Amino acid sequence: MAFMKKYLLPILGTFLAYYYYSANEEFRPEMLRGKKVIVTGASKGIGREMAYHLARMGAHVVVTARSAEILQEVVAHCLELGASSAHYVAGTMENMTFAEQFVAKAGKLMGGLDMLILNHISTTMTSMAPFGDDIRLLRRSMDVNFLSYVVLSVAALPMLRRSGGSIVVVSSLAGKMATPFVAAYSASKFALDGFFSSVRQEYSMTKVNVSITLCILGLINTDTAMTAVAGILNIEPSPKEECALEIIKAGALRQKEMYYDSSILSSLLLKNPGRKILEFLSLKHYNMERFTNN
Repeated sequence: MAFMKKYLLPILGTFLAYYYYSANEEFRPEMLRGKKVIVTGASKGIGREMAYHLARMGAHVVVTARSAEILQEVVAHCLELGASSAHYVAGTMENMTFAEQFVAKAGKLMGGLDMLILNHISTTMTSMAPFGDDIRLLRRSMDVNFLSYVVLSVAALPMLRRSGGSIVVVSSLAGKMATPFVAAYSASKFALDGFFSSVRQEYSMTKVNVSITLCILGLINTDTAMTAVAGILNIEPSPKEECALEIIKAGALRQKEMYYDSSILSSLLLKNPGRKILEFLSLKHYNMERFTNN
């Protein structure tokens, strides 16, 4: 008890005060002016709205999704809204070779990269149903919703290191809490948290000036989500336009996590200060000279 009062409680108080009340820089749209940004899954929903917000802010944007025809319309509207430049590259993230080559092509089109926004999901996640024995569904979800994110990030890292840029990972409450009827989707989103949160620690330890923002979203009123939950969930969805803007803000401000949901309880209960404290304390077990001297 004496140890707790003397050491643990002050550490806990200091950590929580820093975590919850540290002053964040105020977002300004001009932060994105002239920035070079990739947005995946940009043919509809949140991805398309992010592309439009970025265009209004004067960013260079390269968007991708499966449909070239729809992406042409998105790019045309981005240019109308004031994008410094706008391009598209159509393809599927089931193809890891495409994912890797796409980043290289986007970098050439823009002359570099400042922000990589990973937003796409597998088309198999369009309905809610109990998980049976469809391992192919699980594999496809993991490939598209997780592994392709890793491939894209690895391909983008050299450019992001040069620019001191950002990786923005769009995830879900289903990647922070058990969620029935979307087991494969949930597994892929939990994987994003485990991988990118660990890599964020590694970047910090090895002095890599690339931020990673994990965006945890509740139900958003995209057509895909509304179709999937129709007659199943009685939850008020949040607007995709505002959600898209909050994702961009979080990436620009280099926040570690962003929560966006119609219920304030989600962020209050799922931020999990206990985990953050343990992660912080665990660093003392590492030989930091091994990393700082490289």
